[in-house]
Amino acid sequence: RDKRSDCVQGVIALIGTPDGLPLAYEVMDGNTSDKTTLRAFLAKIETQYGSAKRTWVMDRGIPTEEVLAEMRASPTPIHYLVGTPRGRLTKLEKALSAKPWEDVRESVRVKLIEDGEETYVLARSEARREKEQGMRRRRLRKLIKRLRELQRQDLTRDALLLKLGAAKKEAGKAYRLLTIHTPAKDQPVTPQTFQFSLDRKKLRAARRREGGYLLRSNIRGDHPGHLWRLYLQLVEIEQAFKELKNDLSVRPIHHQLETRIEAHIFVAFLAYCLMV
Repeated sequence: RDKRSDCVQGVIALIGTPDGLPLAYEVMDGNTSDKTTLRAFLAKIETQYGSAKRTWVMDRGIPTEEVLAEMRASPTPIHYLVGTPRGRLTKLEKALSAKPWEDVRESVRVKLIEDGEETYVLARSEARREKEQGMRRRRLRKLIKRLRELQRQDLTRDALLLKLGAAKKEAGKAYRLLTIHTPAKDQPVTPQTFQFSLDRKKLRAARRREGGYLLRSNIRGDHPGHLWRLYLQLVEIEQAFKELKNDLSVRPIHHQLETRIEAHIFVAFLAYCLMV
């Protein structure tokens, strides 16, 4: 999946306490779609460790709506806390705007609402806002520069559309902040038929949401700061992996035999236990 045919990929679930102390871990085969692994993990942990009041903390790409509904309907409480696309903010923005902010860390604030069977926590970080703002500005400047270059080139309509597709891929979400008019099928490419302008309404909406992220859970009556700190454990665990890969340059790992892969993950787990 990660275009590394020379390396074996694995999927790891870490089991810990609410305070972040690691208890155990489970390994499954990699090279699979993230959203196909959760149901099997739920069954495996329940079978191996028995029923318990567990909270599954996950990135947004792992659970499907179907599996989340199954977790909510389970006779044994299966709680989840998962990152949620910011698009859902459109539905919740009005209700969230009436709630007060709570400071949980320097330059980090959270607020909470309950909606149906679920709880949503909106978190806003100043550091994250500055990072996202900088990325948006760089991509938007680069995109505008590229569009101006295309306006000066002698292109057919088909060639223009191909180049616009490449520019869209490189610009990412910044592409949606522009309104771009392209020539009709039989029109030539001229400054009059190919124009673009900044969509200020979309820009204001993007600026308003920068630095914010939405968490979703079926835990009711909890404190927004507590839910945010639980989710932060996932960030800290992922950061430990990033430091192994980047700062310590411990990659790629060229183990191919299953026993050696398991042994390597075991040593990494012990190191994580010592760090915590």
